[in-house]
Amino acid sequence: MTLGFELKTRDGRARRGSLTTAHGTIETPTFMPVGTAATVKAMTPEDVRATGAEILLCNTYHLMLRPGAERVAKLGGLHRFMNWPGPILTDSGGYQVMSLAELRKLNEEGVTFRSHLDGSKHLLTPERSIRIQHLLDATIAMCFDECTPYPATEEQAAASMRLSMRWAKRSKDAFAPRLGYGLFGIVQGGVHPGLREESAKALIAIGFDGYAIGGLAVGEGTELMLSTLDATEPLLPADRPRYLMGVGKPSDLVAAVARGVDMFDCVLPTRSGRTAQAFTRSGTLNLRNARHADDPGPLDPRCRCPACRSYSRAYLHHLTKANEILGAMLLTRHNLTYYQDLMAQMRAAIETGRFAAFLAGFEKEETKESVEMSQSSQT
Repeated sequence: MTLGFELKTRDGRARRGSLTTAHGTIETPTFMPVGTAATVKAMTPEDVRATGAEILLCNTYHLMLRPGAERVAKLGGLHRFMNWPGPILTDSGGYQVMSLAELRKLNEEGVTFRSHLDGSKHLLTPERSIRIQHLLDATIAMCFDECTPYPATEEQAAASMRLSMRWAKRSKDAFAPRLGYGLFGIVQGGVHPGLREESAKALIAIGFDGYAIGGLAVGEGTELMLSTLDATEPLLPADRPRYLMGVGKPSDLVAAVARGVDMFDCVLPTRSGRTAQAFTRSGTLNLRNARHADDPGPLDPRCRCPACRSYSRAYLHHLTKANEILGAMLLTRHNLTYYQDLMAQMRAAIETGRFAAFLAGFEKEETKESVEMSQSSQT
């Protein structure tokens, strides 16, 4: 294995560890902000780092189309290109290809699709996906897979998963090992425990630096997602990091850490920041709502971010109503800070053996969460 993972302690099923890479060490459990096109929207790299983020996720599909992996490589790789010296994980493009159902054709070789930008035709195979991620200089690359949609019959999920396992082997064969760089496999199988077990066994036989749990948070709902996690987590090697892809809400992160997950990514905190939504310790707020127009208080008095330290809810309300860019910048910075502080609180709770108490306190706060988002039509 080319990445160093140390599992420092457990508290129940929750895990506290560190992942050592060529671009720095990542303390786990960790949340990766999403920088789809080599940028976290509405944020500078320095501001992202100030939130506490240690690793970013970038998107293979989007970067292969624009500006092109070969161009990024000529310019010194993704870290230099986007001014982020820390670790970068790149997804393989499989999820985006799934979302292009009307623009793609899939077979054993790979996926032929037309660009959503200009209609140009492309072939993405496991070998090409790994090559693109190498050109980008991704610290952690993901094997190429088909993200099984939901709903899918067990037969459909089985066929999709087994194709992904064949692609996983080709991805591993195409990967060029380097010290401090790694390749993660992706467990598929829909919401079917037997298929998840088959997938995990196939990936472990191939051997990866880490194991992702894919094909969740695609419409199955929280209960099915968590029951699938319960069935999958015991199948994964204890000495390798576990990554739940595309998740999620703060409550999802806490529930998944309680089930032994180490790594997460999701667009929710950044997308919400651009649509006037703020995650706070007293609930989720919609800054467009009229109740904030005359409120001189901070967004969250316990938050360390600039939006909370220096600006009132009234001003943030004004910025969002006026569609000012600064509003998106401040709320995105706040949301990412909230997520990173949440991860830091969980790491500390696991280290000190009080994760159960943290979980109980978090769930108590959740029951009191504001219903403001459901009242977003107020003005």
